[in-house]
Parts: sequence; structure tokens; C-alpha cells
Amino acid sequence: MSQPAYKVVPPGFTPEQWEAFDRDGYLIFENALSPEEVRRYIEAIDRVVAKHPDYVAGKPFTPWSGVAHLDPVLTELIDHPRHVGYAYDLYGELLKLHNSQVFLRPPGKSGTKWHNDGARAVPYTAYAPTIPLQFKVAYWLTDLPHEHMGNLVVAPGSHKSPYFDAYTQPVDVPGQMAVCVPAGTMMFMNGNIFHTVQDNESDVTRYNIFYTYCPSWVCEADRLCCDEAWLATLTREQRIIMRSYKNPYDRTKPPAEDFPLYLDRDTGLDHDLDADLEVPLAIRKRRVLHEKIGK
Repeated sequence: MSQPAYKVVPPGFTPEQWEAFDRDGYLIFENALSPEEVRRYIEAIDRVVAKHPDYVAGKPFTPWSGVAHLDPVLTELIDHPRHVGYAYDLYGELLKLHNSQVFLRPPGKSGTKWHNDGARAVPYTAYAPTIPLQFKVAYWLTDLPHEHMGNLVVAPGSHKSPYFDAYTQPVDVPGQMAVCVPAGTMMFMNGNIFHTVQDNESDVTRYNIFYTYCPSWVCEADRLCCDEAWLATLTREQRIIMRSYKNPYDRTKPPAEDFPLYLDRDTGLDHDLDADLEVPLAIRKRRVLHEKIGK
């Protein structure tokens, strides 16, 4: 059997982007998608909605059992080079897709209260105070020129603490930032940041996509295992990132054939320059971004 053609990891954080993400808990990239790409994603969401049993016209909608498997266009996003390098910078060779979501927010009440994502009683920050154990990639497919259009609202810097005075409350807070962006914007969020959603007082339904990544040893949120026939249609990298293992401990120590997930973007190697090459690749330490830059 021939060896797979391993890919070099796509681009990720610049030092300036990492500094801003670490400080604020989010990054925004306007014009990340072309108008054609925006239309393509909206069409994919509409196809999912048209045949989904949980969709009710005029009501907010997101499938909680994931969407990456529901349409080929959404499958592409598992390892899309536009964003996957940033997720890899956080989780490296143990990168996993935590969940995949689309959201439709039609005119009406939000009902959302201030919260952060992930574990609540003992939050992720109790164990990982610097690096998020959920990294959220959002694509905004609807123009949001002003507030109260179902906008996401974040509290910049709130990811630095597990406590938030307005937690579980439907109120405005000092310093909050409503995400008012054009269609085609990509946004990254630290899952620890406190956020909420405004009511949609416009006549426009807000469309967006959220793909969330985590280390492979954090439990997935939208599945237990993937359909084998669907897995067989994926690329090597997509299959690995889904981490659909029959042995639960494989999430902590993935099988040897799943290494390397990617080659280093600077060296093209499957190991750090100072690695002990006598240690098998599957258990050989590789640095992630914050280790490389000392933060």
C-alpha cells in the first residue's frame, strides 16, 4: 500500500492575530467569502432545511445533531483551508470537529441569555485557563448593518474569567459588542467568551454557520459515531478530524495511521526540529502555536 500524500497545514494565526484573539476572545475577517460562496452556503442550508423534520417556518432553527453530514457543501467545511489551519494551531495533531451547526434566526424574540459554551459547573478554564477547549468558526451569510437583527453579542475579554455578572440574564452589559458585519464575514470565537443573541426586529432572516473545534479527547457535541458509508466519502483529513472511533480511548491516543494529520507549515516535516525520532510518530510530542510563541 502506498503512503498517503500528506498535506501541509493551511495558514493560521499571525502573531498579531493571536495577540488580538488572546486579548479579546474573538477575531473578525470581513470579505472572507465571495458573494458566490455566500450564495452557495445559503443554498446548502436551504436544502437541509427543506427536508429536515425539525424545521418549522418562522421559528428559529438549528439542527442539534450536526450538519456536516447533511450536504456535501457543508462537508467541505470540516477541513476548509480558509479556517482549519487556525484550529490546528490550537489543537495540533489531536484536532477534532466538536460540532457543526447552521442557524436561521427569523424576525422575532431571541430568548437567548448571556452564557459561554462548554462545561458550566466546572468550566474548561479550570483546567485550561489560557487556551480555549472550544474554538468556534462562524460564517455570516446575511448582511447585518445594525443591531437588533438577531445579532450575536459578545463581551470582549470575558473569556479570561469563569465569572460574569450577567450570566443567565437577558440584559445589556457595559462594553458589549454586537456583531454588525456584512455577509461574507468569518469570525473566530474563544468558546469561553460570554455571549448572547439580540431579538431580530428586522424583516430579514439571519443565516449563519458555526463549526466548533476542540481537542480529540473532549467529547463531541452532536454525535456519538458517524455513519460508516458517509465516512467512506471523506478525505483522509476530514475522516480524522471527525474522530469517529469505535474504541473510546482512541480519542486520547488515536491510531498510528492517523498521524500525521498535517505536516508543519514552516518546515514541511511531520515532527518538530528537536524531536526524538526514535519515539514512534503517533506518540511523539509536537508543539502547538502557543507553545511555539511562548504564551
